[in-house]
Amino acid sequence: MKQPIVSIIMGSDSDLLIMQETVQVLEEFDLDYEIKIISAHRTPDIAFDYAKNAKDQGIKVIVAGAGGAAHLAGVIAALTTLPVIGVPILGKSFNGLDSLLSMVQMPSGIPVATVAVNGSKNAGILAAKILALNDPELNQKLTDYQQKLYDSVISKNQKLQAIGYQQYINDLNSKN
Repeated sequence: MKQPIVSIIMGSDSDLLIMQETVQVLEEFDLDYEIKIISAHRTPDIAFDYAKNAKDQGIKVIVAGAGGAAHLAGVIAALTTLPVIGVPILGKSFNGLDSLLSMVQMPSGIPVATVAVNGSKNAGILAAKILALNDPELNQKLTDYQQKLYDSVISKNQKLQAIGYQQYINDLNSKN
């Protein structure tokens, strides 16, 4: 395995089902990553050491997913100069609002770039965009990716116009 440049961390193994979308995006863009379970509350000494040493380990972007009180991204951001992308994860209480607010309401000087609740895929894309600032090949992959999104919408609209909304809905329902 090559040297990881993106680190995906999460507060609990229950977050892994959501965070796997970050992994899938990074693999699609051929970006090397590591993935770890680190709790800001249950293993604070490990979280501290991790954040203090991530840059020296070659990490360039950290994606931190957590539910509940979700302090992981903020704690890590407070301890490193690396960009931290927070993924608030839908918990059993408050529909993920507690996680979201803990990430977007960071104090001045300690930013956490935050995606939507369960928005792990966008966290991977944002990490790729950050890394593409200094990587023309990665930038081209992102340009191609956006073109695929564009083409997909055009294709779907053409189908909708050709068969009408009711048949389109029937086709969608038959896929489920």
